[in-house]
Amino acid sequence: MQDDHETFPRRLLAHGQVRPGKPAFREKHLGIWQSWNWAQVNDEVRALACGLAALGFERGMNLAIIGDNRPRLYWAMLAAQCLGGVPVPLYQDAPATDMAYVLENAEIHYAIVEDQEQVDKLMELQTLYPHIRHIAYDDERGMRHYRQAGLLSFARLQELGREWDRTHPGMFDAAVDAGKGGDNAIILYTSGTTGKPKGVCQTHAALIAAGTGGVNFENLTDAEDILSYLPMAWVGDCLFSFAQAMTAGFTVNCPESGDTVMTDMREIGPTYYFAPPRVFENMLTTVMIRMEDAGAVKRAMFRHFMAVARRSGAAILDGKPVPLTERLSYALGRVLVYGPLKNVLGLSRVRVAYTAGAAIGPDLFRFYRSIGVNLKQFYGSTETCAYICLQPDGQIKFDSVGLPAPGVEVKLADNGEVLVKSPTLMDCYYKRPDATCEAIDAQGYFHTGDAGLFDHEGHLKIIDRAADVGRMNNGAIFAPNFIENKLKFFPFIKEAVVFGHGRDEVCAFINIDIEAVGNWAERRGIAYSGYTDLAAHPQVYGLVRDCIEQVNADLAAEPMMGDTQIHRYLVLHKELDPDDDELTRTRKVRRKFIAEKYAVLIDALHGDKASQYIETQVKFEDGRTGLVAADLKIERCKTFPAVQAAA
Repeated sequence: MQDDHETFPRRLLAHGQVRPGKPAFREKHLGIWQSWNWAQVNDEVRALACGLAALGFERGMNLAIIGDNRPRLYWAMLAAQCLGGVPVPLYQDAPATDMAYVLENAEIHYAIVEDQEQVDKLMELQTLYPHIRHIAYDDERGMRHYRQAGLLSFARLQELGREWDRTHPGMFDAAVDAGKGGDNAIILYTSGTTGKPKGVCQTHAALIAAGTGGVNFENLTDAEDILSYLPMAWVGDCLFSFAQAMTAGFTVNCPESGDTVMTDMREIGPTYYFAPPRVFENMLTTVMIRMEDAGAVKRAMFRHFMAVARRSGAAILDGKPVPLTERLSYALGRVLVYGPLKNVLGLSRVRVAYTAGAAIGPDLFRFYRSIGVNLKQFYGSTETCAYICLQPDGQIKFDSVGLPAPGVEVKLADNGEVLVKSPTLMDCYYKRPDATCEAIDAQGYFHTGDAGLFDHEGHLKIIDRAADVGRMNNGAIFAPNFIENKLKFFPFIKEAVVFGHGRDEVCAFINIDIEAVGNWAERRGIAYSGYTDLAAHPQVYGLVRDCIEQVNADLAAEPMMGDTQIHRYLVLHKELDPDDDELTRTRKVRRKFIAEKYAVLIDALHGDKASQYIETQVKFEDGRTGLVAADLKIERCKTFPAVQAAA
């Protein structure tokens, strides 16, 4: 049973007393790492909380937080909680309409943002949502001539706070003392895959239970270093960079910008690392591009030792028996290939790495574990503080998400849907009692919407979203995510969407990775003017076809999946984009929306056409819209005899 006295502000005060000189936050600014210890963070948060109090922020109010990962924005979360308020982080790249919806739904009157860009957004949103009274900004560049009422710098807000603290002695401590574990600690909005985002209310008790569970499971200490670069509005960042950091007291490092993440990661050398599959896919793509540009000797050495790694790397990492000759070969590979490779990726010091947010392809998972990165999957959702299943050391399976986490009960409904009961379960959806009752049944089980099954050792396998799993006309189970993840293992394929439910054959949309394919094309002297031109090139189609046919060969060998091989495909003329509503902000495919938007292409794929003309409206970064048109070629690819599943 969680102690109702446990809150994050009390955790903050405890760290300030137990480890005052230990680095709590670092940030790279103008090429130099700045550091704040726990004692300094206590002072910063206190001044900020008192500043908010001076402006009239009170218990029960919600505080919008918008920007890239910055120490001061994490402090803003703590400051709101110290006063009994609730932080509401927003996706910093969200379009105006999405942002306005969250601001209105959460009844925001106060906001703390990163810089001029976010201030301008909120100012522009005045017509859609005019109720924000106070905005504080961290970065003062470009703000000199802003004179709007209610607008002030982070530094000025803290000055007000220190003055207020002097004239109201004891008020800050009383506010912290009034906090309870059952109070709402944060509102995180879902990605809105199937509709408008819902605000998930998580209590201090639930988040601390998730943080404590993960820390104890991996024996994390205050000596860990983590790189905080994923959106603050995402539950994954909330768990790793906030809940676990505030539980264990380890150091949170914020990169200078999104463009410098890899460089900053190599400098920090995190010991504990978390990234969604997309990041691991991009890292692998970078590796493969560099190897394509390497000399013949290096390429041959890389291929040789990666074959060794595929055979025995994962077994060595798990402490399983491996022949001596293989161990010696792997040891040599560690010196010549795996060690330098991990150093380039910034993974040299990583003791444990996690991935979640979407299913990771087994091939991608196997690659990282084979080179000695202790990569694990975990399974969770915003509604469960991202805490449902974990993979114990020595029990890693590439096709499962592990065992139910300590304190979590997992079972399957009659239709295969995963149901969860846990102390980390959300309190409710904000102002949505109807949705709350729909998601949590009378027995207290949360309905995840995912279809899964348990293997004979109790490990959970997630097949796909329950709503996405279908059947083909021949009765075969169609799990699109399973197929798409296999396709995205190839560095040349950035995104894939497959269609087969209620059809005779499976067909696919492909997005190429412009960097990987562009590099491949340049080395072959293929000229192109942009994404659309490159995507339509006959040799690029041949490159994609080779990837698909390798996936088909894998599917043919998978029991129950052989009938879902891809028969026809096209390469889309534009990249799927969150700004065009085709992906969520966490880059999950909005499958239903894509099926409706590109219905003419799906019909052409299944109608045996050789090509299909299409015009698509796109949104540009400055808010303008335009049309992208193309006559898309449709090609057939080779399929293989399917292995029959055992009776």
